[in-house]
Amino acid sequence: MGGITLLLLWLLLPVGVMRCALSADRESDRVAELLGQPANVGFAQYAGYVAVDAAHGRALFYWLVEAAAAEAAPLVLWLNGGPGCSSVGYGASEEIGPFRIRPDGKTLYLNAYSWNNAANLLFLESPAGVGFSYSNTTLDLYTAGDQRTAMDAYAFLVNWFERFPQYKYREFYIAGESYAGHYVPQLAQLIYRKNNETQNPVINLKGFMVGNAVTDDYRDYIGTFEYWWTHGLISDTTYHNLRATCILQSSEHPSEECVKNLNTASAEEGNIDPYSIYTQPCNNTSSLKLSLNGRYPWMSRAYDPCTERYAKIYYNHPEVQRALHANVTGIRYPWDTCSDIVGTYWADSPRSMLPIYRELISAGLRIWVFSGDTDAVVPVTATRYSIDALKLPTLINWHPWYDNGKVGGWSQVYKGLTFVTIAGAGHEVPLHRPRQALILFRHFLQNKPMPQR
Repeated sequence: MGGITLLLLWLLLPVGVMRCALSADRESDRVAELLGQPANVGFAQYAGYVAVDAAHGRALFYWLVEAAAAEAAPLVLWLNGGPGCSSVGYGASEEIGPFRIRPDGKTLYLNAYSWNNAANLLFLESPAGVGFSYSNTTLDLYTAGDQRTAMDAYAFLVNWFERFPQYKYREFYIAGESYAGHYVPQLAQLIYRKNNETQNPVINLKGFMVGNAVTDDYRDYIGTFEYWWTHGLISDTTYHNLRATCILQSSEHPSEECVKNLNTASAEEGNIDPYSIYTQPCNNTSSLKLSLNGRYPWMSRAYDPCTERYAKIYYNHPEVQRALHANVTGIRYPWDTCSDIVGTYWADSPRSMLPIYRELISAGLRIWVFSGDTDAVVPVTATRYSIDALKLPTLINWHPWYDNGKVGGWSQVYKGLTFVTIAGAGHEVPLHRPRQALILFRHFLQNKPMPQR
């Protein structure tokens, strides 16, 4: 039977029949129990695929972790960056998700500071080629970029809300980190513009939050080199050489001279973890060195604490894949935390997100930016330079915020944007400071300034 005929028959079905079909799809995505899952889990989980491009055969993998009181809680989409890295491997498994993977790679334990204490969490592996997400058109993996990633994520949401209609009109937020500093505002902008084209939008976007976020190439370079120098990671000579050869470069296409100086910086830095400069690396995770085709010259796409190794074991286990309804097409490569192909061949990447910030601030969306202050990859100085470029009026001056009487970090509230630092946290703030990250998240959802006592 032809596709058009099937579509006409579908449209002629009674509403109740269509609802039953959607409900069946949703129930088939329910995760009964994961391998090694602890007992007495008090929340529902769903996972599976949503098609985003039928012609190319692109489908994105999601994992929904509901809050215990799911009906009363907002919905938050979490995206990791790279580009090319998995929100299941990072966000769900070592940052904000409800489970942590033990070193054996086959048992789980609960994360007391999971963000599903406050919201329903939707993790999306994006774009196609990342994690379990796939395309039947191989060329798609070599031509991914910012624009298609945003369009596919939007298509995913539109189709996902049809499968989960109880979340239509629910308060909806987007959050993420690192190169999701591109994904998150770009998707927010697309949703905002699409919503303006309809009288009754089902995606009730209220705002977004990004952490240690790639924001503006020029200011990211300035702030990153300054952080390395002021924290004693590189020499005076290398600092001046980096400023002379890299500042005006596109980070997507650095010159040979810029890369040469970046590699000198890597040698001077030594065997530390640049994603968390005051903690021990898991073996050798020093990762500033790269080749000319690297996406961001100072960024390897994968943060490599030992927890990442456990994820690689766990998500390649056939029983885990069956429980998550993942890898149903028999993908010919193993699940990995990051895709080297997607990241290496990244196509379009605007130099700055600041124009999008200005548009969405004017639209009245809630925007919070946070930064772990021990990250040398996308450091707090880079973020502060980008925020300063927005020239926003200050509503609440720079001040410490507190957790049980101890300084948790610092914050400044601008007109249209709140900035928060988390003391002692690296690139993945919820990994290093889980309790403080949950405090941050709750205050973001409530749109309340960070506690000052």
